Amino acid sequence: MDRLDGMRLFVRVAELGSFSAVAQQMNVARSAVTRQVAALEAHLGTKLIARSTRRLSLTSAGASYLEKCRDILNLVEAAEAGLTEDHQAPRGHIRITLPFSFGIHQMMPMFGDFMTANPEISIELEFGDRRANLIEGGFDLAIRIAGRLDPGDVARKIGRSQGVVVAAAGYLQRRGRPAHPSELAQHECLGYLLGARSSWAFVIDGETQWFPIAGRLEANSGEALLGAAIRGLGIAHAPTFMAEQAVRERKLEILLPDFPTPELGIYAVFPSNRYMPHRVRVLVDYLAQRIGPKPPWDEILENG
Repeated sequence: MDRLDGMRLFVRVAELGSFSAVAQQMNVARSAVTRQVAALEAHLGTKLIARSTRRLSLTSAGASYLEKCRDILNLVEAAEAGLTEDHQAPRGHIRITLPFSFGIHQMMPMFGDFMTANPEISIELEFGDRRANLIEGGFDLAIRIAGRLDPGDVARKIGRSQGVVVAAAGYLQRRGRPAHPSELAQHECLGYLLGARSSWAFVIDGETQWFPIAGRLEANSGEALLGAAIRGLGIAHAPTFMAEQAVRERKLEILLPDFPTPELGIYAVFPSNRYMPHRVRVLVDYLAQRIGPKPPWDEILENG
């Protein structure tokens, strides 16, 4: 058994907490994974993982060995990358978790262009609006849109996200156009279940203020709420990257242009316990260049 391969496999089992999950990721039989971990334990002369019918847990020796393995593997990858990355094209697999709407609307074309320019890169995407654990999920990278990061996050800001309040012409003809955020309480506002459901934030005189909203329709999908707004069912609060096409096609109109919503950051977030591979660094540099400090989808704020 190659010692480094054994360390890598042990780290993956410890991070995922499952022999089966690692076997599935590696596309091998579960028995092959258990045999390699058992061989590593035999070589070390100590038990690393306590097995039970329900879950796996590290022994005290396993927990100590895990941290040492991570340090060693990071050093190995850094040493190899330092010798090769300056004169080799990026290659390998990148596993990414990212939000549904932003990923589908804006990032898929970027990934396609990146893969065309880098034929030795493969990318695996997992879409979801809830934050995934990068280490447990085996991700190399997460794309997150947030007002602030969690303590301890290792991240790089690659862009910004601005919100916009929109409604269809038919709705505005029936209900009128709000002139101030305080008037939203008298309108049918479409509530996002995963965000602020009873109030929306606006920046007024440089300060963030919250205004109550009301409405009969709520959903956990921004796409669904935007579609409802297009059908004239109410006023939606959506990021510009999602509302861009509907605004350009005149299916929706921007409301309250003098009252911007708080800006969010678009971040590339990395596992805190790993050296960043050359392929990941090249991708993040590319995304930061494509998105930039003035994302193209924000043009609707000036031209919409």
